[in-house]
Amino acid sequence: QVQLVESGGGLVQAGGSLRLSCAASGRTADSYTIGWFRQGPWKEREFVAAISWSGGSTYYGDSVKGRFTISRDNAKNTVYLQMNSLKPEDTSEYSCAAARGWIAVDRSNGYTYWGRGTQVTVSS
Repeated sequence: QVQLVESGGGLVQAGGSLRLSCAASGRTADSYTIGWFRQGPWKEREFVAAISWSGGSTYYGDSVKGRFTISRDNAKNTVYLQMNSLKPEDTSEYSCAAARGWIAVDRSNGYTYWGRGTQVTVSS
């Protein structure tokens, strides 16, 4: 099993930055693809970004390309989501998830383990 705990959310003004962390624990946590998803009030869950277990492959949702960067430090079993140039429409609860392999990483149903989420609020 893999346990995931997100942190780093908060309130920020538009144009500001936040860095989210996803701490993974479990015997093989560093062998999983990690994805970030977000879901705002009255909205469907949206794919944000994913990173392969090695960090060699990354993939981003169209709405965050050029603004968000995903990275991982396997020595710390932690994945980061650096969010720059934040917009009010980025306001959501952000959750990280773990999946085996690198297939359809933008689909939430491919992920087995999920964290509880961290709230990001961007004020205008």
